Amino acid sequence: MPAIRAKASGKTAFVNVRLLDPATGLDQTGGLLTQDGIIVDLGPSVTRDTAPGDCRIIDGEGRCLAPGLVDMRVQLREPGFEHQETIETAGKSAATGGVTTMVALPNTDPVIDDVAGVEFIARRARKVGLAKVFVYGAVSKGIEGHEITEMGLLHQAGAVAFCDGVKTIASPRLLRQALAYTTFFDGMIIQHPEEPELSRGGDMNSGELATRLGLSGISPLAEVIQIERDIRLAEMTGGRLHFSHISTGESVEVIRKAKKRGLKITCDTAPFYFALNENAVSDYRTFAKLAPPLRSEEDRQAIVMGLVDGTIDTIASDHNPQDQDSKRLPFAQAAAGGVGLETLLPITLELYHNGHMSLLEAIGKVTSAPATLMKLAGHGTLKPGSSADIVMFDPDRPAKIDPYKFQSKSKNSPFDGRLIQGVVLRTLIDGREVFTHTSCIEGS
Repeated sequence: MPAIRAKASGKTAFVNVRLLDPATGLDQTGGLLTQDGIIVDLGPSVTRDTAPGDCRIIDGEGRCLAPGLVDMRVQLREPGFEHQETIETAGKSAATGGVTTMVALPNTDPVIDDVAGVEFIARRARKVGLAKVFVYGAVSKGIEGHEITEMGLLHQAGAVAFCDGVKTIASPRLLRQALAYTTFFDGMIIQHPEEPELSRGGDMNSGELATRLGLSGISPLAEVIQIERDIRLAEMTGGRLHFSHISTGESVEVIRKAKKRGLKITCDTAPFYFALNENAVSDYRTFAKLAPPLRSEEDRQAIVMGLVDGTIDTIASDHNPQDQDSKRLPFAQAAAGGVGLETLLPITLELYHNGHMSLLEAIGKVTSAPATLMKLAGHGTLKPGSSADIVMFDPDRPAKIDPYKFQSKSKNSPFDGRLIQGVVLRTLIDGREVFTHTSCIEGS
């Protein structure tokens, strides 16, 4: 379960804003009123003139007001790897990026494979008091891929779904067992779709560029083969199966067909895979070494179309912090992964700016869609009665990504130097303002 925290007291009215709530289809000019950390009213009727006399008024000057982002794939690194990230630094990074809810992977040290691990994260997140944190329970003990965990107990303790972190659940026996077990409580298995033997030792996408750079390639088939096998197991058991950070056009097509057959298959991708292609590693840029690797331009375009037609359900940051010592190495030895909490919103907005989606549709991929998929009631929406987890942003303000200004402890972003449109101005969690852009501070 998430950390329980104090809510803001008093009333706040946001006026003269563009309200965006993908959960209800709302996209209109108006205002929003919060009281004691809860949304109590919204719409054209909420104005400076109608706001209660005892409330704080924030004039949005036409900017967008949306639900706080829900990021369903974050590596917090705590406990065990605090030199790369902590719950506090990730929370600050999330607040800066407009993320109010995170779901943490279990590949910590110790692994989150028992009730004590779930409770530890809840306690730490409550103490830090920033983004709300849910956790995945491990599928296998120690994420070693051999023996199944006490998934029922983990579910009761608050684990929202199950995965083995960045490891593929390679054993078909184990995955079948896990899928069957979770049907008793309508749980969900999250799979990192990469066939281990086909990807072992690989550095980047296989093909002409890898050959020219002298780097070992990872075939797109490593992803597709794993997905095809696992869809069969989901069909056999009737379980819910979700594929993370899909990166290839063939994967999109296979999942599209499975959905048409009515199987309980869902998937997400990360901004890396619809905004970048393999050319980003041309200069042996280790910050662009990811898992799965960046693919061809054809694959990138297929990922965009998968988002547009709904085959890809959600967008997750795939926040994977790595310290400089892990990245400042020859490409083959460097660790894979990129931070993403502070770039999730502006890179997602590129889908809107490039004409692929409406603004409401793009925001839905990082708010209502993941909240619905993870069954996080009251998250990712502006409905009255929901917690006042809110982000105000300017979708058109230009900026340049500078990882060295990130709040994250790690700075490994493949988007370093990228010009963007879209800046977070305010982030509120339970009505408490946890981030304010300098342009919104009086006297700045």
